[in-house]
Amino acid sequence: MAMKMLDAGGAPVLIDGIRTPDDNNPNGYYEFERVKGLEQNRDTVWLADARGKAVKIISFLLTWLPESYNYKLLFMRRDLTELIASQNAMLVRHGEAPTTTGDERLRELYEAHVDQVSTFVAKRPCFSTIAVAYQDVLRDPHLEAGRIRDFLGLDLDVQRMADVADPALYRNRVRA
Repeated sequence: MAMKMLDAGGAPVLIDGIRTPDDNNPNGYYEFERVKGLEQNRDTVWLADARGKAVKIISFLLTWLPESYNYKLLFMRRDLTELIASQNAMLVRHGEAPTTTGDERLRELYEAHVDQVSTFVAKRPCFSTIAVAYQDVLRDPHLEAGRIRDFLGLDLDVQRMADVADPALYRNRVRA
């Protein structure tokens, strides 16, 4: 959702279109395949061409980014129970069994990971970070789009960004 918001608002995005929309993500993935090379083969050559563009990088790969660049990190946060439910639903849609780790244990592992990555980026001067909660974007998309625009310091169309937030795609929410 964040990448689509940035694109709609007028930010240049780095995507390759290899992973196409599907039932799990009907609006597309907004990914760049070479990002996976950060860990696999330490491929960072593409970063020079990524300057000034939004690039989706999962949290597991952030620690592989070299300190030779400065990064504005929009850290999209989601309730971990919802994240696990979403991943399990995606596995089932692909005909695979949900994770056998156990939701509570998986949640603990994710929490530890998010804490580790948050500490890592906070200690690195090459990162400027804003945390954006998925639920907050759906609750008040205009406010959150404005926060993102202000953080990035770009002349983005906040209304078009806010229009991207689609509550119909919030399928694995935790009910209070």
